[in-house]
Amino acid sequence: MKLSDFIILSEEGKKFAVLHNGILVAKKTSLTHFFFLFQMDHFYVETCFNIKSKDIESYKMFHHLPLLEPYLE
Repeated sequence: MKLSDFIILSEEGKKFAVLHNGILVAKKTSLTHFFFLFQMDHFYVETCFNIKSKDIESYKMFHHLPLLEPYLE
């Protein structure tokens, strides 16, 4: 899957693609959220998961390696 294909998916489509095709490579936490970083075929997806509501609130897609730095600290 290309990044452009992922971007046009519905929210449910993105969730399905990440959970079934993504490889979990890192995670981090805050007081209210979990952030999971998945590697897809040619890009990365960060999911922002609300701890209280147990919902994915957002997806951040990228393929530039500098955006991985918060996960490498």
